[in-house]
Amino acid sequence: MDMITIPWQMVFLCGLSLCVGWGIRGNFGHEYGAALAGALAAMAIALLSGREDWWRQVHYFAMFGAIGWSFGGSMSYMQVVGYSHSPHSSTVLYGFANLFVIGFLWASLGGAGTALPAFLTHTQLSLFFVPICAVFIGWALQAVVVDRVFAYKRMQRHESPLYWYDTDWLAALVAIVAALIVALFRGRLDMGTSLVLYMGIGWFAAFLLLVNVLGLRMTPPRGDNWAGCVGLVIGVLGYCWRYELSGVAFATLMTGFAGGFAFSFGQLLKLLYLRTGLQTNWHSVMEQTQGLLFGLGIAVTFGFLLNRAPRVEVDPNFPQWMEIFAVFCVLIALTYVNYRKAAGTWVDLVDALPERFFGLPVVGWFRHSRGWIGWFELFYIGIGITCVWLLAVNFREPLAFIPTSWLGKGQLLYFVFLWWVVIFNFERALVGFSPHRLVTEGVITLNAIICTVLMVLGAQAIPTPTGMRDLLVPTPQQTGSLFSFTEWIWKTSFWGIAVMVGTTVAFWGIKHALYGKEHAPGAALHIRFGPDSNAPKEKPKAGQLHP
Repeated sequence: MDMITIPWQMVFLCGLSLCVGWGIRGNFGHEYGAALAGALAAMAIALLSGREDWWRQVHYFAMFGAIGWSFGGSMSYMQVVGYSHSPHSSTVLYGFANLFVIGFLWASLGGAGTALPAFLTHTQLSLFFVPICAVFIGWALQAVVVDRVFAYKRMQRHESPLYWYDTDWLAALVAIVAALIVALFRGRLDMGTSLVLYMGIGWFAAFLLLVNVLGLRMTPPRGDNWAGCVGLVIGVLGYCWRYELSGVAFATLMTGFAGGFAFSFGQLLKLLYLRTGLQTNWHSVMEQTQGLLFGLGIAVTFGFLLNRAPRVEVDPNFPQWMEIFAVFCVLIALTYVNYRKAAGTWVDLVDALPERFFGLPVVGWFRHSRGWIGWFELFYIGIGITCVWLLAVNFREPLAFIPTSWLGKGQLLYFVFLWWVVIFNFERALVGFSPHRLVTEGVITLNAIICTVLMVLGAQAIPTPTGMRDLLVPTPQQTGSLFSFTEWIWKTSFWGIAVMVGTTVAFWGIKHALYGKEHAPGAALHIRFGPDSNAPKEKPKAGQLHP
């Protein structure tokens, strides 16, 4: 793999963007929280790539990047973190190995999602929007029906008849059904529906084989979505082979191995910090460090793609609703599903704030158990309608406050989204604020300020094909799909596995050098193997709380 000059501005902005998003993700959690970081990083790459065709795709980078990074949010990992603190040697080795695996799975899917808009033509890209809409609608209906019919408390979810190793098997099944319905109406399987099917079927194949047949459970009794994510990655790689998207496959693997290192190394740094004896929110420091390293990894990956990805030709007939849909998903839908958790926190922690105003709940989540539509939803519906309305008007007659250049549009989208999520993250924490929150919200805000400056000034220093303002980096020249990533894929796989083995052993040794046979502070005692193992073998019994 030959080295090229990668814009340092892009690497730095992407790293800090994912750092900001990952810190916020830690406060909101799961798939929705991880999607925030994915959207920010993907936009950072497109904006400071120096490629005008990627500027035109910023909102698609944001949407697909958010979707790609979201899948990893389904995996349980805190118990794996605890394993690396363990006094038991084999458990520590197991912990660092699985931290690498989780980081690989999380980042590889994020890299795949971010890469799709860089390698698909507008015609191909348009095939994805209806299947995506169908899957989103299916998941929304699933949430409503499950809440209405199988209502249960989250910490007693194992009592639900839908419980299957605490996984998202139903969501995977709904996605498959949604894609098949779209394929039925279209009369064929195409690139859009095929990707959903490859990933959905891959999820079930890996889950059934790894967990149900081989009995491999990473952190019993916690969820085994990690096995499903293995299937998702295999499905993506199979899809890339089927449709000759070797560049996307390379981005999947390269970002994945970088992410594996980022996730395990971030935890090692946390153990080093704890050894100093200083007291602060080291868990948040670990999360933001992991986010920074994730961002650097995907930025370097796309640095190799800058001059080699085909030029994306603009289709003047690209449906306008798809343009609006991409922006709506990022600015409205993604912020809502996270921000509603903040409103719930206000109700829980502020005594003066009642659960209902004039008969309506503060926040209803569009769920029967919570009151369907609350004041929060009413205001968000108004914001959503306004967003769609103004974007539709802008297509007919450009509005003054929306820039005319695609770089300007992308910068506006990044700026609004960045500060929207930073502010609502602060508002969520404000009602329970304490000095140690400065390590989280304070650092996040400082990094967001740096991101804003980099986003604006960084674009001025990177040359473009039509205007070379500087000679810091080469101008992208690849205009076709002639470059083959096959050799890179094999080399990345070989060296990635070597890095996984080498770092796992090295980090295991460093932990023992720091703490010997002692249990490292900062996590509960977890022993995975041996006679002293405290890993549960079965799911909790009825009436007990789920770990």
